[in-house]
This record gives sequence, C-alpha cells and structure tokens, in this order.
Amino acid sequence: MNTSDLQTVLSERFAAVKGRIAEACRRAGRTPDGVTLVAVTKTVSPAVAALVPPLGVRALGESRPQELWRKAEAVAGADWHLIGHLQRNKIDRTVPLVSLVHSVDSARVLDALNAFGQKRGAPVAVLLEVNCSGEESKGGFSPAEVPALGDTLAGLGGVDVRGLMTMAAYSDDPASARPTFARLRELRDQLRARTGLALNELSMGMSNDFEIGVEEGATLVRVGTTLFEGLGEDR
Repeated sequence: MNTSDLQTVLSERFAAVKGRIAEACRRAGRTPDGVTLVAVTKTVSPAVAALVPPLGVRALGESRPQELWRKAEAVAGADWHLIGHLQRNKIDRTVPLVSLVHSVDSARVLDALNAFGQKRGAPVAVLLEVNCSGEESKGGFSPAEVPALGDTLAGLGGVDVRGLMTMAAYSDDPASARPTFARLRELRDQLRARTGLALNELSMGMSNDFEIGVEEGATLVRVGTTLFEGLGEDR
C-alpha cells in the first residue's frame, strides 16, 4: 500500500472511530471534546505512525519503552503516551519523551518516578494502573490498595497523579467491560474525596470496548487494532 492509500485508509478509520466516540458521548450526555483518542501504534512502523499527527490526532501510545524511543525519533508532532509497564531502569530515557505515563502499576515504580521528578525539578504526569478486572495476567494496584494510596499521593512532589487507568477482560461482548470501568470511576471518586486531588483522567477502553469506556466516563481511550489492523510493518 503506498503512502497516499495509507493516508486515505487512516483518515477513514480515524473518522469512523471519532464518530463512534461522539455517539457514545451523546448517549452518556457528554461532549466529545472531553475524550482524547490515543492511537496505539505498537503494531505499525514509524513511517505509518508518522502519518497520524497530520490527521489531527497527536496522542500516540506505545506499550514498550524501547519502541517508543525508536518512534519518537522518527515521528514529528506526536504527543507520546506510555501505556505499558515501565521498568525503573528505563525511566531516565523514557520520561523526557512522554507527556503521560498511563501505567504506574506498583509503589516501587511510583516512588522511582517521584524521585526522577524531584531530581529534574518538574513532576512526572502519571496515571495509576488498577487491576479492576481481577485477572492474574494483568498488573496494577488491586482495588483494595487504592484507598491507602491516598495517604501518600499528596506528599509526592515529583509526580503529578492525574487519574487512574485500567484494562477490562477481553470479551466478544463489549458490555461485559462496564462493571470494570464503573469500578475504576468509583475508585477515582473515592480517591479524589480522600486526597483533594483533581484526578480528572480516566484511561479505559480499547478497540473492543472503548465506547463502553466513554459511557462510563473515560477521558482517554487507547485504540490500536481498529485503526491499524492490516497496516502492520514488515520487520
């Protein structure tokens, strides 16, 4: 597929996803400008990823820090989000490249990011990943751990905790994700009341369930397959 064809396909797919987000917002009594589409580029080449910002979608997401490093060098105009696990030994190279870390999944990572932010003199924007689905294969804080975090978050000057993130269990029925997303919203509201922090962001919903995420209050949806399926790179 040549560049012109890729641009056409991507433009059509992005328009369709934005339309679905807008319709989900209508159902929920929300405005679409309250939802950021994060285009997850982990399956495509830097050349394909570089076609996305000119389409008006600047938020790009990567799961692996090494892949984010590679694409950040090649893609102009992107606002990078790390959506996968961040090892502590990759913080120094990764954080300067990203606007938001969605996946702070343990107290150890949170403490390391706090130390990094204090050292550089600017807090790191983060979300706390919560395993609301209860799947053993998924990382993140357990819902039971979240309230206790409220006692320490306000004192962490090296991080700017902007909200929470979760992943629902995969299902052919998108509606099955609703309890997981509703639980994250409830935990955010409880943590907000306990800490006084704004915690405006909820990152929840992927290709198979992002509309349910929007209906339950998502401000960030992480969509990859729906946008990029069939456009994978030849490694």
